[in-house]
Amino acid sequence: MPTPESHPLNEWPTKAYKNLDFLNCEKARAIRVLCEMTEPGYRFEAEGIEDTIVLFGSARICSQATADKALQDVKDKIVAPENLSSAEKSALQQAECAVLSAHYYDDAVRLSEELTKWSMNLPNGHSSRFVICSGGGPGIMEAANQGADNAGGKSIGLGISLPFEQGVNQYIPENLQFEFHYFFVRKYWFVLLSKALVAFPGGFGTMDELFETLTLIQTKKIKKVPPIVLFGSDFWNNVINFEALVKWGTISPEDLKLFRIIDSVEEARDYIIEELTRRHLV
Repeated sequence: MPTPESHPLNEWPTKAYKNLDFLNCEKARAIRVLCEMTEPGYRFEAEGIEDTIVLFGSARICSQATADKALQDVKDKIVAPENLSSAEKSALQQAECAVLSAHYYDDAVRLSEELTKWSMNLPNGHSSRFVICSGGGPGIMEAANQGADNAGGKSIGLGISLPFEQGVNQYIPENLQFEFHYFFVRKYWFVLLSKALVAFPGGFGTMDELFETLTLIQTKKIKKVPPIVLFGSDFWNNVINFEALVKWGTISPEDLKLFRIIDSVEEARDYIIEELTRRHLV
């Protein structure tokens, strides 16, 4: 039994909500989820953010200048072009792919910049609406935040803890930087405030976010359908055969109207502005 000397009356046991060992254990998972469901809303309210335009896409896509330099660096290291090693073939293939997709990075910067300028110049009472939101990481996510920063606007980065992505990109204001542990909570915040979504070329994560959003709309879980843009017909028509889903009866022909495939920054900008104006500002 503790003696008065070993447990003075002026020392209290640690409260449960201050016990980090408990909060990080398996039993407290529901509490951690609840924190990620609640804390971002507190910050968004403090920043006056009610609406977002979500841009997402591959974390691996880089700018044209970066991709061109990387390809040249790979070529410079090749000693015998006629007899490539397997490692050299792999490096060359990856560098060539980066060059092929690099223009999407620059397009994302431009689109984000154009939409941010439009949002910031809306009449009084609307100028803080439609804030650019990305996944906070590199690639297309970085491009989205960079575009908003170029325009002098703020943007959101909903980061996720991953072993190969350390922190969020440099273009996000500190008070709008987030780091989630749970993917499903992060997607909740992507969708909840979104008034428009733009999906650039990407991999599993991009497909996951796109198709979950389309499923929520298709099943009427989202009442106000946001305009959805798939940017880059070369990529989307090559990677996904949407018409085949209709042919096999797994989706309805009307489901193809849930999104629009667009190739230019100008067309995407005009379509999104037109839809946001019609749905939310008129």
